[in-house]
Amino acid sequence: MTMTIRSATSEDEEQVLRLATCLATSFDVRRECFSRSFREVLESASCELLVAEKEDQVVACVFGLHHPAFYANGLVSRVEEIFVEETLRRMGIGEALMSAFEQRARDRGSRLVGLATRRAAAFYASIGYEESATFFRKLLSP
Repeated sequence: MTMTIRSATSEDEEQVLRLATCLATSFDVRRECFSRSFREVLESASCELLVAEKEDQVVACVFGLHHPAFYANGLVSRVEEIFVEETLRRMGIGEALMSAFEQRARDRGSRLVGLATRRAAAFYASIGYEESATFFRKLLSP
């Protein structure tokens, strides 16, 4: 399978929206909110949005952040979301996306890549991640 991993562009919005809508589990993805966030992500120097493209179709994406952290004595990177079309899972696309994100983090000088997961712990362990902390959240009303 020929696949290209590249930075997302504004032309990818509809295809990334399709992935997010199909695969999000914790929230309903609303078009107007997604569009606003998508533009902000593309414009932010601290955000990274990579897409995996196969035959001119976006089939997966990874979104992450790069920011300074006191505990790490420098920059850290965090994967916020990764979506791979269900029919294309276990074909190396997620691993390739994570590898590309990690390289971007290295290029920026990040000391680590972190993430939270509920359903994919075995996948992350298989590509060298280790359990490090418990993730907590508090939903805030708008």
